[in-house]
Amino acid sequence: MEPDQRLEIIPHGDPFALFHDWYVEARAAEPNDANAMALATATADGLPSVRMVLLKGHDAQGFVFYTNSHSRKGAEILANPHVALLFHWKSLRRQIRIEGALTPVDAATADAYFASRARDSQLGAHASDQSAPLDSRETFLARFAAAEARFAGHAVDRPAHWLGFRVTPRAIEFWHDRPHRLHERRRFVRDGDGAWTSTLLYP
Repeated sequence: MEPDQRLEIIPHGDPFALFHDWYVEARAAEPNDANAMALATATADGLPSVRMVLLKGHDAQGFVFYTNSHSRKGAEILANPHVALLFHWKSLRRQIRIEGALTPVDAATADAYFASRARDSQLGAHASDQSAPLDSRETFLARFAAAEARFAGHAVDRPAHWLGFRVTPRAIEFWHDRPHRLHERRRFVRDGDGAWTSTLLYP
């Protein structure tokens, strides 16, 4: 193994700054959807489910995404706010795991993001009863056409059930692939005062 492959590249410091640096690299390197992340939720009884969603904002307050609160994940979020996120950037051979609790973003923030979406995406939010049974594709397309007619000539309002959520992390773990499974992992954990500690983990 070349000597430089043994060097530590995940230092202790500000995990939000490190996330930002890795995310910028991923946006330049990943061919599609560098902002895609797996979101794991659970029912109030602890039954888990996971799906891909898109990161739509991040800062020192946390990580933001949007969803239909009437969907399965929306119901689970409202019943149990504890979630986990996973970013996997295969082109960079890196991943980041985030664990924390969700809080809704304010209505003005949700309105502003909804207004920035493509019009067809806005209409789709009105047409879809996300996660509900659908008898045919034609029914969905008919609902979309009805939404087009309803909002013809004026702006599409954000549905009341279309919400944004912020994950406030209590732990963030960074992983970098190394040859021969000599991978590097560092886990950051936040204490009750908001300060971060970290440690390397065996891979």
